[in-house]
Amino acid sequence: MNAPVRASTCASPFDLQADESWRAWRARRLACGTPGPADLTLELNDPARPTAAELEALCERIRQHNLAFYRCPSGAAALDREGFAALCGALGFTRPDPHECADGDGISALQVCDDGRRAGYIPYSNRPLSWHCDGYYNPPDRRIRAMLLHCVSDAPSGGENLFLDPELLYIRLRDENPEWITALCHPRALTIPANVQDGRTLRPAATGPVFSVDPASGRLHMRYTARTRSIEWRDDPTTRAAAGRIREILEAEGPGVLRHRLAPGEGVVCNNVLHARTGFTHDSFAGSWQRLLLRARFARRVPGT
Repeated sequence: MNAPVRASTCASPFDLQADESWRAWRARRLACGTPGPADLTLELNDPARPTAAELEALCERIRQHNLAFYRCPSGAAALDREGFAALCGALGFTRPDPHECADGDGISALQVCDDGRRAGYIPYSNRPLSWHCDGYYNPPDRRIRAMLLHCVSDAPSGGENLFLDPELLYIRLRDENPEWITALCHPRALTIPANVQDGRTLRPAATGPVFSVDPASGRLHMRYTARTRSIEWRDDPTTRAAAGRIREILEAEGPGVLRHRLAPGEGVVCNNVLHARTGFTHDSFAGSWQRLLLRARFARRVPGT
């Protein structure tokens, strides 16, 4: 593969005044190309205990494109919940970021839930899930920078995932109108109102930029949701135009968008890239064929990327 895309040690390429650093970074990133899911997929012989070479191969893909897919050779039985946690640990992660819908170990079981604390949240339904980066509603000290998804069982039909590296979206927006980048980097660009149920605040309002620079790595970080309800964009023409352009680009599924329906035993490791999900069929009859994905989210990027 090409050399890793890294931020300049002299001037951040994401500084609109750093033209030289920006041009060099942009050229390196675009030289990586836009491979398909098959090119980014690695088979792990024992996913709960990946070898050093397998981990490096995964990280190399993530360094280039911010995501990688993996496949278990023996399907769904190759990686259960305990094994999924072990894979997270092998990558260098500790406990996943906690949130109200996660289980005690911090791992979320993404499946249709008709009652309980998860009922009513779209990730726990079979409805389409619009473009977003995970944890967009988290406060600044709990930004989500990495995520793993593992498919235990797929749906009878539907449930296709879409992914886009935010770096590619950033390049397109900056090429079209740098003023959009200025607006999207504003510290009050996007507000997610508080989550209040039955008079109790489950989560306070969260305000922050769409694009920012991760202080630990110098890499680009994106915070975004395509939802039109329960979000508040900064009320100025440039911000509204930038938000509208992002929506247009994502809906068009242009260059760089990856579509992949995860099969049992397949998974994704990523630096919290943009992602979405199509709707899927679901039978509420107990014991019937049900879609189940495991998810773990972390506050730092995939180590080594």
